[in-house]
Amino acid sequence: MSSSHENPGIGIADPLNDDAEMFDLAPVSLWLEDYSGIKILFDEWRRAGVRSLRQYLEEDPRRAEACSSRIRVIKVNRKTLALFDATDCDHLVENLATIFQNDMLKAHIDEMVQLWDGGTEFFSNTVNYSLSGRRLDIQLKGMILPGYEGSWERVLVAVEDVTERETARRQLAESERYARGLFEHSPISLWVEDFSSVKRLLEEVRENGITDFRVFTDVHPEFVERCMNEIQVIDVNHHTLELFAAPDKETLLKNLREIFRDDMKPHFREQLIDLWEGRIFQRREVVNYSLLGDQLHLHLQFSVLPGHEHDWSLVQVALTDITARKKAEAYLEYLGRHDVLTKLYNRSFFVDELNRLERKGPFPVTIIVADLNGLKATNDQLGHAAGDALLRRAGEVLNKAIQRPCSAARIGGDEFALLLPNTDEREGAVLTESIEKLVAVNNQFYSSQPLSFAIGMATAIPGERLEDVVKRADLAMYDAKRAYYAQGQGGDRRATGAGS
Repeated sequence: MSSSHENPGIGIADPLNDDAEMFDLAPVSLWLEDYSGIKILFDEWRRAGVRSLRQYLEEDPRRAEACSSRIRVIKVNRKTLALFDATDCDHLVENLATIFQNDMLKAHIDEMVQLWDGGTEFFSNTVNYSLSGRRLDIQLKGMILPGYEGSWERVLVAVEDVTERETARRQLAESERYARGLFEHSPISLWVEDFSSVKRLLEEVRENGITDFRVFTDVHPEFVERCMNEIQVIDVNHHTLELFAAPDKETLLKNLREIFRDDMKPHFREQLIDLWEGRIFQRREVVNYSLLGDQLHLHLQFSVLPGHEHDWSLVQVALTDITARKKAEAYLEYLGRHDVLTKLYNRSFFVDELNRLERKGPFPVTIIVADLNGLKATNDQLGHAAGDALLRRAGEVLNKAIQRPCSAARIGGDEFALLLPNTDEREGAVLTESIEKLVAVNNQFYSSQPLSFAIGMATAIPGERLEDVVKRADLAMYDAKRAYYAQGQGGDRRATGAGS
């Protein structure tokens, strides 16, 4: 705006006989200004061939400054002086450069374009500064007063201080950006979902008199599937795309059936039962799948967001990938139950399984005890690496010989035991022959170091303790070992030896 006005102080008598007192006491900032200089400048530019004022002003910011310099301040009211921390009109006008800084250039161009396009009013939201340096967010509305449409000599500008509102808006926007940033860049998978349709379905079931929801879903498993299909995914974050190997959100949402399958339905059923019972915050472990088919073990946290408890229209699901932990736990469990060298079960598993079969069967139970012939001699003559290789081969043969629910365990250095539930003596003998055939095949590939077992077998008779069956099988194994050495197959070792 301009740098001149007609009289010092609050203002001078107005030729339009405006009510000076009303103007001066108005509760908003009012400026009476002369835009005739801009009108003359616009006419010159039109004659020079300017068609798009916006483009013309944006090409050279000095042209917008030329417009501002043509504006003359005639008078302002008290509210204006108070708003901008000015002592009087002279003080205000002398410091217009402080009030109107670069922040308002775009808004000023918008105002000029509105006048250029034939309007007699203009409106903008912009930024001014008080003379003490305070930022002022303002809402500005100007109009050419009636009778001056041809010359623009009188323009009334009303300035409303909206700093408080705009500050609140900026803070809200910043808060939303912050929350969005936390959502998008969270190191866990976040889903925002709408469960309102699920809530309606549960309410319909309750209204139909159902009280035991678990029994209801036993009888109507299709209801669980229906509820799954009613969930609306509103948004997911970036980590979700990475976790499920999806290139974008659209691809992920189109392939939800590939993600939530197999074991997910029982987990979701439990989730529905919790919701039925009023638990709107839940934690559980679930299994999902990436779009590459990889199994994902996840810790799920489900929460109906505050303010949406009445309809469940906004739900957050957080998924933490615990696949590595599950693999580690499974490996530790494996180590606790298996012999690392032979990949067979260990003695601890053997004892537990023997006790379980003792209690529950199924009977008859046959037990085979097999001792690896020649292990000590191999260790002494060829080294422990060769002995370990022989043990691994023994594990391969015994693993191949059995199928669940039968099991094979390494119960000592060179001693193995097979537990065969629901297996009689005849079937046990067939399995023993199968082991001997597998040993023969194995030796064809390792002819320099033959594999050999001394095998004993016993089948439980009604009422017999399985520990006693193991002892009978063990005795039978020692008989086979003595026969092995008696035939001279064990080198110089005595036939009565009970070792390797």
